[in-house]
Amino acid sequence: MHGVTQRMLTLTLRLLERDGLVLRHDFQEVPPRVEYELSETGMELLLRMVPLWTWIVENADHFREARQTFDTLHGDADA
Repeated sequence: MHGVTQRMLTLTLRLLERDGLVLRHDFQEVPPRVEYELSETGMELLLRMVPLWTWIVENADHFREARQTFDTLHGDADA
């Protein structure tokens, strides 16, 4: 993934494994090789997140318009 350091990726995967969302498979090879996959719980979470993500994408124009209207009435929120 572009812009993600190996250290950050490793830490994130360890936390996801700790939470039971991913499974880590260590092949005990040289050079080291590991693979990750979603656990049953991780897959269930993904399936529940897809409708939310779809809703966000479908309503992105509304969010942009609301921000523009707000900023016009109240000034730029980041200022």
